[in-house]
Amino acid sequence: MFQRNCDGVARRNFLKLGMLGFSGLSLPQLLNAQNKNKDKALIFLWLGGGAPQQDMYDMKPGAPDKIRGEFKPMASKLDGFQICDLMPKTAAVADKLTILRSLTSVDLGSHERSSRYLQTGVLPVPNTEFASFGSVYVKEKAFKGDMPPYVGVLKPIERGFGGGFLGPQFDPFMAGDPSEKGYKVRDLLPPQGVSLDRIGRRREILKEFNDAWRHVDTESKLNSYSPALEQAYNMVFSEKVLRAFDIAQEPEKLREEYGRAPVGQGLLLARRLIESGVKAVSVWMGGWDTHSNNFTSLRDKLLPPMDRGFGALIADLDQRGMLDNTLVVQVGEFGRTPVVNGQAGRDHWPKAFSAVVAGGGMKRGNVIGATDKHAAEVTDRPITVEDFSATLFTALGVDIHRINHTPEGRPIAVVNGGKAVAEALV
Repeated sequence: MFQRNCDGVARRNFLKLGMLGFSGLSLPQLLNAQNKNKDKALIFLWLGGGAPQQDMYDMKPGAPDKIRGEFKPMASKLDGFQICDLMPKTAAVADKLTILRSLTSVDLGSHERSSRYLQTGVLPVPNTEFASFGSVYVKEKAFKGDMPPYVGVLKPIERGFGGGFLGPQFDPFMAGDPSEKGYKVRDLLPPQGVSLDRIGRRREILKEFNDAWRHVDTESKLNSYSPALEQAYNMVFSEKVLRAFDIAQEPEKLREEYGRAPVGQGLLLARRLIESGVKAVSVWMGGWDTHSNNFTSLRDKLLPPMDRGFGALIADLDQRGMLDNTLVVQVGEFGRTPVVNGQAGRDHWPKAFSAVVAGGGMKRGNVIGATDKHAAEVTDRPITVEDFSATLFTALGVDIHRINHTPEGRPIAVVNGGKAVAEALV
């Protein structure tokens, strides 16, 4: 199945990676990143298509009909902050959030470019693929253990979500859709007709071959038995790994709290994985490109499941004592136009939009920035994409001045000139 935004960017819903076939392993390419087991983790909820700021976190009830839209504001747990009345679960945890209402992008509103920009923090340029926030984080923190350091939920890997110039070893391990009946992670299952015993025998044969080869040629790296290959085998044989991805072990009541929609179960799986040692999880929710029927789509398809899952995640993390060590991010590639168009929709608007962050070094109960009376222009505390990137990495304990290099030797800073939003940080 394909899903496309208005500019034709395809989002193919299949898992890209093979696993333990007769010709060898592809999974190890995902497992070279190492981790020093730092405390913090990242959950990145991507609202693919661009969510409307004035219908969610930056409502303008006094604006004309064609701007304010159909929804009403409601009070939240954060004094003085109003939120869309279709988001009661988020309203109930607003005192635990920081709402950034003054993001602004220099990009022109292309889905592909803006998606890459907001998922990497670096303005796209020709011939260079920059690395996603999750990829940079697990690279900088060097993961060790059986669990994959970075997991993607609900979508295949595409540009902006992966390791980019850092290499495919920093791509996320793709986990599929945990809301599916009988959900299993394909890349943790042996191919049909290949038993675990058979895989184990291959593992021993390969290890013996490589031990012998090293005695013959100590300098060649050909057929070397890599740590990533060993980790791939360990994942398949690890009860801890299999249990971490087994969302069916969660209580039915809690699964209902998150909602049975893909985004709800995706966020529940993200919490489960973080609890088991994964350091970054990206959860993708598409459908926000509402050029037509904006209000119907938000009311019937988008806001209720997102609100339910996101509100449950924040409450669940907090109740488990995990929120302060887990940075949660909710953002899309841009906002939507102030004026409702002739198809009852809103078009692309990168000039002013909102993002939400929580936990992991962010202050609780915080609203930063403001827009004008139509949610069209930033009027207070503009936050560039680079500032947003610097804020996330600072909260995660990553040196924003650190330099990585492309395979050609080109230096790439973790953050390209942005400054962290100090008032967002603890």
